[in-house]
Amino acid sequence: MNPDIPESPAPIVTGGILPGMAAISMFLLLVTMLNAFAALRGIFGTGAAKYGIFGVCTLLVIGVFGFLRLRRWGWALVTAGCLVMSIGDIYYFGHSHVAFFIVRALLELCFFLYLVRPQVRERLRT
Repeated sequence: MNPDIPESPAPIVTGGILPGMAAISMFLLLVTMLNAFAALRGIFGTGAAKYGIFGVCTLLVIGVFGFLRLRRWGWALVTAGCLVMSIGDIYYFGHSHVAFFIVRALLELCFFLYLVRPQVRERLRT
């Protein structure tokens, strides 16, 4: 370091995807795919619940791909999906007392808290 030359500040990165954003997207795509296949096999029933799961899975996949393109509407769908899945898993844990649901609920709640950080929101485009 030469004391005569002032150091330039680090460049500010305004765009681009954070590693946590990519990991959350991969997790949500995996969960969505598993739920869609479970609905195809009839695990959620054959009536309205089956088609409701397909609708939610479709919205979440569309949101994930919008989120990967750094769109604000994709971020909103993914954030809402994380929160709703966390609440649903807490509900399932309350009824079944299976530890898997509470672990997944806490993981999804951490994802929600990560997504509402200002560092994530400032990278999004309209």
